[in-house]
Amino acid sequence: MIGQLKERITLQKKILSKTANGFEVESWQDVCTLWASVSNLRGREFFAAAAVQAEKTVKFTIRYQKDIDSSMRILFRGKVYNITALDNINYENKYMEIKAREVIQDDQGRA
Repeated sequence: MIGQLKERITLQKKILSKTANGFEVESWQDVCTLWASVSNLRGREFFAAAAVQAEKTVKFTIRYQKDIDSSMRILFRGKVYNITALDNINYENKYMEIKAREVIQDDQGRA
């Protein structure tokens, strides 16, 4: 399996900070960069995702990381993906599968 982890992805977490005026500002901070196997959904997974309008869902397989949660996002090849599901494969703490949906941005780069 490890030989299939050929792509680099970056995990980010949301940071909330306050400005001098007391407003909360949202930003994203890199947590780590990992090797991953990346694939599109196929067959039954694809049709299940399409049924909920998630046709741009991608599956990332990485080595197991205990600190990843669904509030994070993934950067891959210049695109942003929101994590929708996490799976510790066979509960062995060796690999995990992350399903994530591409964030569609407008012309100004806003989601």
